[in-house]
Amino acid sequence: MFRNVVELVQLAEENQVKIAEIMIRQEIEVSGLSREEVLAKMDRNLAVMEQAVERGLKGVHSHTGLTGGDAVLLQNYIKSGRALGGTILLDAVSKAVATNEVNAAMGVICATPTAGSAGVVPGTLFAVKEKLNPTRQEMIEFLFTAAAFGFIVANNASISGAAGGCQAEVGSASGMAAAAIVELAGGSPKQAAEAMAITLKNILGLVCDPVAGLVEVPCVKRNAMGASNAITAADMALAGITSRIPCDEVIHAMFLIGQSMPSALRETAEGGLAATSTGKRLEQEIFGNDKPFKLKDLVLS
Repeated sequence: MFRNVVELVQLAEENQVKIAEIMIRQEIEVSGLSREEVLAKMDRNLAVMEQAVERGLKGVHSHTGLTGGDAVLLQNYIKSGRALGGTILLDAVSKAVATNEVNAAMGVICATPTAGSAGVVPGTLFAVKEKLNPTRQEMIEFLFTAAAFGFIVANNASISGAAGGCQAEVGSASGMAAAAIVELAGGSPKQAAEAMAITLKNILGLVCDPVAGLVEVPCVKRNAMGASNAITAADMALAGITSRIPCDEVIHAMFLIGQSMPSALRETAEGGLAATSTGKRLEQEIFGNDKPFKLKDLVLS
């Protein structure tokens, strides 16, 4: 039904429906499932997200000890009344971190669009929920809106850190969340697209450099940054601010940037933070001489 953002917005405007509705119709057409079945599947995804956030906010720690407990610290900081940032923004950050801490602790999460970026969409959703008071149906629609933009990025650029750096993972998730926030808050399809563009522009070039090859450092904290980026971009779009570069062109730029990145900065743990002295020390402490498999170790005969 749609291949890019221009077509997605056009379909929503011509049919006078939300972007979420366009994505629901496409899913029905592609999957062959009924509308009820499609909505039920997304409802299950929403339930997984809820459970992950709840578990993370109780406090979890990874087996390596690299990550854990930060979501609780943030919630305590918010409650202290000393926080400098807005409550909704910090709540989103804490819930994004909570989700990724659960992922690092081998818990169940919903990849949105990947496991490494799984905290941004639910983190922002459950934070703005406190202000916008959406129904269950509207929360499900939030996920379909996010999915529509994720679908476009996946088919025109990449959502893989190994292919395009962290801009393709946390960047995509952040843009997806921003667009969905705008629609949930009553913004237009065009404003949702503007939010996506603004968000992605702020994160272009972000490398994927996991310490010890694990989805922990800096991944968890990058979800925090992605959540705050999404809320800021959504507010900008709702205020009437537009992106000088159209959303589809921003997505294409992200693709080209990802293609030009050296392999050391694309999930191989051979560059960036992973290559720092502390990053190498942590890898040694975790794995000893049994280092994780890396692409450069593969020898084709």
